[in-house]
Amino acid sequence: MSILSLAIAFLVFGFLVLTHELGHFLAAKKAGIGVTEFSVGMGPRIVSRQMGETLYSLKWIPFGGSCMMVGEDADSDDPSAFNKKPVWARIGVVAAGPLSNFLWAFLAALVVLALAGVNPARVSMVQEGYGADRAGLQAGDLITEINGTHIGIGRDIDLYFLTHPLDGVPLTITYERDGQEYTTQLDPNYSTYRMGITYLVTEDPASFTEVAVGSPAEKAGIHVGDVVVGINGTPVESGQAMADYMEAHPADGSPMELELERDGERFTVTLTPEPYDGLALGMEASVYREKAGVLGVLKGGVQEVRYWISVCFSSLKMLFTGQAGIQDMSGPVGIVSIIDTTVEQSRSDGALYVFLNVMNLFILFSANLGVFNLLPIPALDGGRLVFLLVEAVRRKPIPPDKEGMVHMVGFALLMVLMVVVFFNDIMRLF
Repeated sequence: MSILSLAIAFLVFGFLVLTHELGHFLAAKKAGIGVTEFSVGMGPRIVSRQMGETLYSLKWIPFGGSCMMVGEDADSDDPSAFNKKPVWARIGVVAAGPLSNFLWAFLAALVVLALAGVNPARVSMVQEGYGADRAGLQAGDLITEINGTHIGIGRDIDLYFLTHPLDGVPLTITYERDGQEYTTQLDPNYSTYRMGITYLVTEDPASFTEVAVGSPAEKAGIHVGDVVVGINGTPVESGQAMADYMEAHPADGSPMELELERDGERFTVTLTPEPYDGLALGMEASVYREKAGVLGVLKGGVQEVRYWISVCFSSLKMLFTGQAGIQDMSGPVGIVSIIDTTVEQSRSDGALYVFLNVMNLFILFSANLGVFNLLPIPALDGGRLVFLLVEAVRRKPIPPDKEGMVHMVGFALLMVLMVVVFFNDIMRLF
């Protein structure tokens, strides 16, 4: 892991904690609640300064922070105590942390969208003969619904199919074209001939980047890294030339003579494509970006935050329905690893791409932190909100000792979960 990646990870974690705790802090000050300490980080203090009633601290471990208020966890006769304020004021203070995360995710999204463009669900490519083509979709169409589910941005399409995998049942697609709305049926079933090879369509030599296990290519003895120099006697000088040949001569089950080069030696293999029945939309509409004006960026910012919140809830649903497990969860170590991978993969494209990709991660992490803290789990903001809402309904607080016991048990369980996730993170590194 590079020093740059580590520094960026610490900055991201530090800012996530700062924005969350700052939400609590500003709301507490607005409500007239005394704050005894405001800290970013956990563990021993690196530096601290007393300003008025509040001790401001920076601590060594960046994975946490606190906004300690007078009378927050115990009865106090101080008029500035948390427990002396009206219940709705306390609800506002507790909710302000997660809401601050959503706000900063929105602000970060505005920066990304202003620089990189918004992400409308506009069709950018349709594969001839596949479902989207047969359904009449064209490049430029704007997808607005899939089976009645609203599609706001392009990545909503990926999110929809994350929780609704293709199963061969036709899809009802609603789209806009030239200001008019249309609805069509898209049948994802298709039949083709499979070779089981992948190569890059560039002007570089046609080198195979992947050979599928059990595929006709593997059976023919083709390896990753083999370079195609000819097909059925036709010279092939590049990946683009190979793509042009395959477009003019679609695979139909007839044997193909491929002249390959491996380790400086040339040889010929016979590749016989096999029939294959599969599922595919036959279009691309999730990665398209286009520049937008101020209103478009603002609208896009709201949609970005809504999208990442939806991703969080979809992930939780998959966790509780068994589609995902604890082994798929990531803690601080896993997040640092994700940041490192993102930084290293973006460095060759320049500082701007590193910045944009890290900002996208910040939007995800900030929205995730907001959602997680609003879950009705004891010891989290959401758990405390449950007790405050019960108090608002019954017009008297839950006995502090009982509430404290619930939060203590919840905190202990969270610590167990964190240890398990931390262990999984470490195991993934090896």
